[in-house]
Amino acid sequence: MDEKDKILIIEDDKGIAKQIKWALLKDYHVLIAHDVPIARQLLKKERPKVITLDLGLPPKPDSPEVGLGLLEDILKFNPHTKVIVITGNTEKENALKAIQMGAYDFYYKPVDVDELKVIIRRAFHIYRLEHENLEFLQRKAEGDKFLEGLIGQSQKMQKVFSLVRKVALTDFPVLIQGESGTGKESIAKSIHLLSQRKNNPFVVINCGAIPETLLESELFGYEKGAFTGAHITREGKLELAQGGSVFLDEVSELTLPLQVKLLRFLQEHTIERIGGRRVIKLDVRIIAATNKNLKQAIEKGEFREDLYYRLNTLNIELPPLRDRGEDILILAKYFLYQYCKDIGKKPINFSKEAIDALCQHNWPGNIRELQNKIKRAIITAEGNYILPKDLEFDSDSISYGIPLGQLSLKKARERFEKGIIIKALRKNNYNITHTATELGISRASVYELIRKYDIKIKTF
Repeated sequence: MDEKDKILIIEDDKGIAKQIKWALLKDYHVLIAHDVPIARQLLKKERPKVITLDLGLPPKPDSPEVGLGLLEDILKFNPHTKVIVITGNTEKENALKAIQMGAYDFYYKPVDVDELKVIIRRAFHIYRLEHENLEFLQRKAEGDKFLEGLIGQSQKMQKVFSLVRKVALTDFPVLIQGESGTGKESIAKSIHLLSQRKNNPFVVINCGAIPETLLESELFGYEKGAFTGAHITREGKLELAQGGSVFLDEVSELTLPLQVKLLRFLQEHTIERIGGRRVIKLDVRIIAATNKNLKQAIEKGEFREDLYYRLNTLNIELPPLRDRGEDILILAKYFLYQYCKDIGKKPINFSKEAIDALCQHNWPGNIRELQNKIKRAIITAEGNYILPKDLEFDSDSISYGIPLGQLSLKKARERFEKGIIIKALRKNNYNITHTATELGISRASVYELIRKYDIKIKTF
């Protein structure tokens, strides 16, 4: 049986401490401290991942001074600890100060154990995500041969990673399909680096970025005098990749004549330079990628069916970012860490509102869009937290998961309902009772809607 996660309850009111303990005992190993000395002992001995902290502690129970001082010490001891500050309804200023100091969240008395359990469960979840992300960064720094540039804990991406490892062991052509910005080039590079060709060239050719008149010479090279301006013999990208891999990005953009030449190369592993007669034998693996539906292109006569089946010997389909669940936060934290480090900026974090926006956005530009938003936010953010406006999000225009043009009536209703619930939760500082009152429904109904739409409750 797995050991339960440890949570430390720092509360001088023994009645409240006992109430919280009994509510949590089933799921957690609960530690209790009624004063600062005991809290310090348990902190160092047990190293709890999550702590609830009453700001009013002896010897000054009517002042937040002792509690805020202890909060500072806790975060110095372990900055990744999730501290949930518990305070009175009239002490919002103290709660906000605690958040600015690095507390994970705050909760107003009187304590509703059901609401508090939701916050605690989410705190442990975020702690685990951050811990896994930190382990990854440490492995990366130590030279761990992880898949090149790829991060993800979602089930869909774990399947992709598993397939990449298997594909890398072969030498067959690979076709990678996915929307723009999903990381097709990173997948291709990973296949190369995990293969026996890793010490040889990895050559990238963007078939959509090179003019049609130049693409043939880029791929196959040319002999001196082959055309006006050909003053020297030049090797093509396929020759330059000898012994390695060529990544043909946006392969659907190849003209039909070039598709014929590529097909011949895949069949015979030989080329002839433009203007040349010598047959050149090459040992090169082709990895192709596209964001288009090639079967539809075949039906329209825009792509050769025989080339499709040659390229599609091994197929990898990349999911869009919006379908990757928790990977959005993992990637966001990773890029934030990396870009702050790159420009020498002190590490900052995401506000609760920014996390909401990141989780609810539809990400039409996928990972590339996420990277660009975070690069911008690092520059524009003021203080220690990134806000939705820094990410160029308007909180009233967040896409709740589905492009408008693709909505059925049922999905439109669900999207509207989810938006209303999220706005009401934000307005009421995620207080379930107040949210239920405003919406005219029961607290149980609010919890059911939160579960139904997988709404992220006060994650940071």
